[in-house]
Amino acid sequence: MSTVVTVSSSSDHSFSKKPVDQIELIAGIGVAGDAHAGKTVQHLSRVAKDPTQPNLRQVHLLHTELLDDLNLKGFKVYPGDIGENILTRGVDLLGLVTGTKLHIGSHAVVEVTGLRNPCKQIETFQSGLLSQVVSRDTSGHVMRIAGVMSIVLTDGMVLPGDNIHIEPPPAPHRPLEYV
Repeated sequence: MSTVVTVSSSSDHSFSKKPVDQIELIAGIGVAGDAHAGKTVQHLSRVAKDPTQPNLRQVHLLHTELLDDLNLKGFKVYPGDIGENILTRGVDLLGLVTGTKLHIGSHAVVEVTGLRNPCKQIETFQSGLLSQVVSRDTSGHVMRIAGVMSIVLTDGMVLPGDNIHIEPPPAPHRPLEYV
């Protein structure tokens, strides 16, 4: 079963987010009260380049299986530490395609826009962590495994324990690229 493990938010542009009891998703905006909520880009590096870009990174989803793996490798990474808003279990986030809709809880719907592109802040958070979430496959292609980004299509509250229903887009499918 695909479920929400934790939800997190931060009103400032800190790297990590604080786990909370629930978050409110607002269509076209993101997580209510979160520093990254907005119709246009809110990530500071992207604002510096072009503040008029649409915000394709309203909600960050991360699979708890990644945290499990990182902790087995000796890192100390807990919910919210990598800046995710929604920590999932049982969802192959990296196997989704662009445009996949995730129905979360009783009302909220997000649309997956692409892969999270981790920045050097993750290395500052814990030395060696960047190489664990960004690497190259045997063909030399960059692999990003720090979750996916999405936009909010339908308002709703999201709580730990909520079910997640996956709705793929119509074919042809486009693989996830970093956003």
